Amino acid sequence: MNSNTSKLAQRATSLAILFAIILGTVVPTFAQRRRRAPVRRRAPVTRRATVPAPVYYTVASNTIMRVRMNEQLSSRSARVGDRFSANVTEPVYASGGTEVIPVGSKVWGRVSSVSRAQRRKPGSISVTFNSVELPNGRSTPINGSLTSLQADDTNADNEGTVSGRKNDKRNAIFIGGGAAGGALIGAIAGGGKGAAIGAILGGALGTGARVYEKEQEADVKSGTEFGVVLNRSVSLPAAR
Repeated sequence: MNSNTSKLAQRATSLAILFAIILGTVVPTFAQRRRRAPVRRRAPVTRRATVPAPVYYTVASNTIMRVRMNEQLSSRSARVGDRFSANVTEPVYASGGTEVIPVGSKVWGRVSSVSRAQRRKPGSISVTFNSVELPNGRSTPINGSLTSLQADDTNADNEGTVSGRKNDKRNAIFIGGGAAGGALIGAIAGGGKGAAIGAILGGALGTGARVYEKEQEADVKSGTEFGVVLNRSVSLPAAR
């Protein structure tokens, strides 16, 4: 009796252990099957604000910019290709009256030809202007030439925009003979390279004659004021 009871107890224990093993294996597997797949959440889409395209305004050709020289140029030492700059001293307006080039903008130019003073002939410097840099650092290509700021050589409209006289086809250059060893703005007679210097823009022909008698270099000092006339129209956004 006791032997049978012991065997039954052993079988019961074995069955309990086996059941526990089976339960430990089946339940986790079943639980895993019952688990839901993780939901993948999409990262939020960040939408950038649309920046409106800037509106451009056109500055007409023949408009004159008043500028002040930053460096010094001399026909004694200047070389073709030398770069220089001049600051805009008065705002420039587009055709509709919108300011596009504020005071403090920088006009960049290059020396295109140089002639040293010779016997009975003053030195001269020809220059061109190829870009305007706004105070915010934005640079815009231009096609500009040197011109006088004398009243006889310019026109001004009701909006204050200064322009050159359209019938003046002379090429302006810096020539020696200015006050205190400076430079004057003269014109090349005929417009050809190496042609004789014609009249002094804004001055009498007699002044030009006296210049020829002086073998003086063209010294364009820092702070010299002159005009830059636009040979072509240029479009820029409104000044800010």
